[in-house]
Formats: sequence, C-alpha cells, structure tokens
Amino acid sequence: MFSRLVPAVLGLLLVLSPSVAGELKQNPKAVVELFTSQGCSSCPPADALLDELGERPDVLALAYHVDYWDYIGWADTFGDAAHSDRQRAYAKAWKSPRIFTPQLVVNGRNGVVGSRRSEVGEALSGAELDVAVKLTPEAGMLKIAIPGVAGQQEAMVWLVCFRDRADVAIERGENTGKTIVYTQIVLNRQVLGMWDPVDGAELKVPLDEIMPDGANGLAILVQREDKGLPGPILGAASYVR
Repeated sequence: MFSRLVPAVLGLLLVLSPSVAGELKQNPKAVVELFTSQGCSSCPPADALLDELGERPDVLALAYHVDYWDYIGWADTFGDAAHSDRQRAYAKAWKSPRIFTPQLVVNGRNGVVGSRRSEVGEALSGAELDVAVKLTPEAGMLKIAIPGVAGQQEAMVWLVCFRDRADVAIERGENTGKTIVYTQIVLNRQVLGMWDPVDGAELKVPLDEIMPDGANGLAILVQREDKGLPGPILGAASYVR
C-alpha cells in the first residue's frame, strides 16, 4: 500500500457522477516529456512531433511549457516556473551544464533535441517500462493499481494533470502571427505517495477533485528519485475524459 498520501486525497467522501467515459493508455513503453515554449522559434516542429507521438499506443506524451523564454516578448500561456525547475532538476541529475528548448526526455533517463526525429526515434527504439500501472475509472473515481516488481527500488507515484489540446495564436515574440496546436499540456503535478516494489500499491482518487480547471487528462507516473532529483520512470498510464 502507499506509505503516505496527499492530505487532500485522504478522507474525501464524495457523491460523484455515476459513470465515467474516456480513453485509457496503459502499458506504454515510453514516457516522453517535452520541454517547450511558445516564445521559441525552434519549438513548433517539436510540438508537432509530440502530437504525433501522443497518438501512438506505446508512448505517453507530456508537454511542459517553461517560462524562461517569456522575457523575449511573449509570455507562454501555459508557462510555469515549476516546469523550468523540473527541467533544471533533470540537468542537475545528469550533471549537464545547460538546459534548452525543445528538449525531449525519454523515460527520465536521457534528453534529446525534441525536433530531431532521428534522435527521438533512436531514444525510443530501446525504451521500455518495467512496472505496470493499471487505471480503472468507475463512478467518478479512478482506481490505481501498481503491482510489486522484484528487483526494483522504491519510487514516487506522481499525478500529472494535463489538457489534451489547445490552439494558441501567438501575438508577439519569435512566433508572431502563428497559430500553433499544443497537445498534452501539463497543468500541474503532485505526489500521491510511494510505491513499494514488494507490496505494490492501490489507491482510489476522486476525478472531479483532482482535475484542475482546464484539464481533461491525467497521467500516473512511477519515478525514482535520488537526493531529491528525478531518476528513471519505471511505469506509467494515462486517462483522458
């Protein structure tokens, strides 16, 4: 079972909608995290590629819009300092001296230029996730089941809420005059608890309570950490309402 849970999740006894319809993605081989910005002229090809990757049944795609390009004339409408901090944390974990956009991180293990199809394809070719994450939506709740896996280490369980699509007209900056389609846009992240590789974990969360305004999808990520820095992603699943 989870060793600790977010207080907002505990103790909620809610009467929710009787049925839930949506799209589940389970047992992907890869989680791809694109660090992008609406103010970066190099990013639109990577944004388009992420859209393609998100259509694949074996890839769970997430877009983290950073805020460090806002100063050049256009504040990203989805930009968040927390996303920039996540990218910096990856760089620190890998002892990399820099961050950049568009950067695509595969399974938390390595980063490539997100617009270079050959690099992205090579990074995905050998990708795999060893921990199964099963999601079951029912009666307004989402059941999360993560079995134990021998030989693994304890890991964090993250809830990542996202918006699956937005068309944004860019009025200033490097992409002035363009209307760009963005997909799998991360709106927030929170820790649900710890995954025990021996006992596994099970949890139910109320969908209407955990989904912020503007979000219609969520991902569950099982990811190791080392000294507070992100490590490999071990398992994942997603649900779009």
